Amino acid sequence: MAVEVAIHLLDEDPANPRTEFPDEEIAELAYDIAQRGILQPIVVRHAADGRYRVLFGAKRLRAARQAGLKAIPVVIGSDAHDVYAQVAENQKRHGLTPLDLASFMRSRADAGESNAEIAKRMGIDLTSVAHHLALLSLPPELDEALRSGRCTSPRTLYELAKLQKTKPEQVKAIVTGKGEITRTAVASLAKAPRSPRGTPRKAAGSRRPNSLAGQASNLCARLETLVGRMTKPGAPVTPEELATLRRRLAQLAVK
Repeated sequence: MAVEVAIHLLDEDPANPRTEFPDEEIAELAYDIAQRGILQPIVVRHAADGRYRVLFGAKRLRAARQAGLKAIPVVIGSDAHDVYAQVAENQKRHGLTPLDLASFMRSRADAGESNAEIAKRMGIDLTSVAHHLALLSLPPELDEALRSGRCTSPRTLYELAKLQKTKPEQVKAIVTGKGEITRTAVASLAKAPRSPRGTPRKAAGSRRPNSLAGQASNLCARLETLVGRMTKPGAPVTPEELATLRRRLAQLAVK
């Protein structure tokens, strides 16, 4: 049964998995509460010194304060608080951000729970837990993509972080671009060749031969060109060209 409690006696739960409360959403809800009141009581539990800790309804509490309410209806819940029920309630009402879910999973892992237990109690697969936890250690550029809303898929970001190790230039091109980073784009990147490493290879025609046979072949070709020019009018061979060829032949002879 709901009872009226003074709003100044209500405290938010510091362990609430929801950490983001957009101002525009609070303002919209505050306007609705000012017009119609709180239609569904907030769930609380007893705390010290006659105060109450909010289990479900932190967003409604903030909106009620903004609407200027002095007291609001609450339902006293069990002192044996189920944190997973709090997550489920938040997910059902408004949905938690991927980072909120990741932080919650990390808190449960730090409390000694295995990834398998977390997955079971949240009703998700084990891979999803791993993908969410990876959000807490993303490289700065991928973290920015997440926080800006360009990519909110834990799986996509997880795969981008893996691809960054082998295809850094392609990943950078996607992350520094504009618009949403889609699953399709990342899948295409996974199939693409790796980023080139080191300096590009020279074209075959521009390679300098290292072997004596190769150098001799080049010099013979130059000699043939010069002889051909000597037999044609209007195409004189300069002394400098002959000197260069003679010098290269001499160098080759002593190798």
